[in-house]
Amino acid sequence: MVVAAEQIRNLNKYERSILLALERGMKRYSWVPLEHIRAATKLSESEVNYRLSRLIAWGMVRFNPVPYDGYALVFGGYDTLALTALSQKGTLSALGALIGEGKESVVHEALGLGPVAVKFHRVGQRSFSSARVNREYMEEGHCPWLIASKKSAEREYLALKRLHPAVSVPLPIAQNRHAVVMSLIEGGILNRTALETPEKTLDEILENVRNAYRAGIIHSDLSEYNILVENRRCVLIDWPQWIGTAHPNAEAIAGRDIDNILAFFRRKYKIRRDREVALQWVIG
Repeated sequence: MVVAAEQIRNLNKYERSILLALERGMKRYSWVPLEHIRAATKLSESEVNYRLSRLIAWGMVRFNPVPYDGYALVFGGYDTLALTALSQKGTLSALGALIGEGKESVVHEALGLGPVAVKFHRVGQRSFSSARVNREYMEEGHCPWLIASKKSAEREYLALKRLHPAVSVPLPIAQNRHAVVMSLIEGGILNRTALETPEKTLDEILENVRNAYRAGIIHSDLSEYNILVENRRCVLIDWPQWIGTAHPNAEAIAGRDIDNILAFFRRKYKIRRDREVALQWVIG
């Protein structure tokens, strides 16, 4: 859950400086020592303790007493830093309701120059180990979850910029830390949508997959759960796990995406397509 806007508005400049000190400190520490926070902010011990207590109560910071008094940003604090930065740049003016939630992200509607969506990447403890193993963009060594989430957001934003408008994806607007601002797609998820012309929709999806491949990008996690249908138009979403077509397993990974899509249309609409023909058309 994203931290309440009221708490962000009430944030003191000292509290913001502590959040920034924690963000920097977590590049070196899993739990940032109190002494590091005091040195970075140049605040007195009593002031730091008071401000930290407020941040902990608001769900922005967590405390750990073992083996030393240490503090860490949690997603509430990271959300606050990202939203503050996006607001100061004029990208966002208001945050709205939750409209989507997955294993590694939450999506809210928001207002910028018009209606937009804000996706907060959340590479958490449950998925962090597999993310490090399976994703080529993960660094070796110390990489806290917040940093992993930032890398995930950066990677998705890069994909959207490369793909739009040749591929039907959300328009990328901005990215800050683990948050990606994009156009709001007002449609339902493919697996929950009753298609009037499923054959045409399948052709459209495969054409978008092909166009992405021509742009050098393979989704690598494509299924009926990350395709939206807006006014009969398909929009492919959730791109942080993409790989490049130069990857040694590119054909196999593209084939897996196609397998997922063909299996869905075969199961729900009894449409049968030759897998190898579809794959060669996409990568050819």
